[in-house]
Amino acid sequence: MHNLASAAYQQTTQKTATPRELEATLLLKAAARLQAVKDDWGDTKPVTLDEALSYNRRLWTILATSVTSNDNPLPVEIKQNLGSLGAFILKHTLDVMTNPSPDRLTTLIQINRNIALGLRGN
Repeated sequence: MHNLASAAYQQTTQKTATPRELEATLLLKAAARLQAVKDDWGDTKPVTLDEALSYNRRLWTILATSVTSNDNPLPVEIKQNLGSLGAFILKHTLDVMTNPSPDRLTTLIQINRNIALGLRGN
């Protein structure tokens, strides 16, 4: 019963959320996944780390592609800054994949949380 209610809530939220709210929610979800891996580092299987990093990488690929597209109305400077941040996220993610460490996840977690807060106007 709880799963049905949760699914209904998520569908309603997706239909009523603004694009900024949706982006913030997805960034916080990615941060939460990475934080869970970091918190359970000794008990975490490599697959869990790979899944969290892969989710974050896919999310940032979509965000960076969207924000830097020619039809995006954001000012050029903001588009360039977010594009550069996206490139940094992708590079750092690959670095974490090749040299895993719980401390290296902190950067990704903090960036996701801070961008989400900004999107929500906090």
